[in-house]
Amino acid sequence: MMQDLKLYENFVKACQNCTKCDLAKTRTNVVIGRGNNINAPVMLVGEGPGEQEDLTGLPFVGRAGKLLDHLLNALIFSPEDYYICNIVKCRPPNNREPTREEAEACLPYLRFQVRYIKPKIIVCLGGTALRYIVGGDARITKVRGNWVDRPGFFRIMPTYHPAAVLRDPSKKEELYQDMKKVKEYLDSISS
Repeated sequence: MMQDLKLYENFVKACQNCTKCDLAKTRTNVVIGRGNNINAPVMLVGEGPGEQEDLTGLPFVGRAGKLLDHLLNALIFSPEDYYICNIVKCRPPNNREPTREEAEACLPYLRFQVRYIKPKIIVCLGGTALRYIVGGDARITKVRGNWVDRPGFFRIMPTYHPAAVLRDPSKKEELYQDMKKVKEYLDSISS
């Protein structure tokens, strides 16, 4: 266990010292992840940090994060059930979508998090997460709400990013239903 902890500490240091792309020049903080359980069965993956996340060093703490927290609480997810992170660990200027180069530079960090945490479920929050986790031709409007299986590893649930729901409240019910499927599957594998 001690060796595992050292491995994770080295990962955090590598992220904090990363200069693989230009996002390192404008960041305030590296935003690695948030969760009470480093072996959480559910990993929620967003696009990248926003302004509040860059200031605090924690993912999903702004308006979209508050909506996500409210949803997780409403569906009775335990804080031990999930770990939240992003495709990129540094804020893209003006909260723009990360470029392919930025995402590709950061993906080894996300892959480490997946290998280390070993989630049973990965929730892709939005199109950017879906594109880099499932594949470049995947479209959130086509696959959201449907399980994508990676046999022997994990199941993937693509859904809307909470920020998209804030912009278009008509998507709120679909996000809720998708996360309800995640909770039902989690309960079925936990019992």
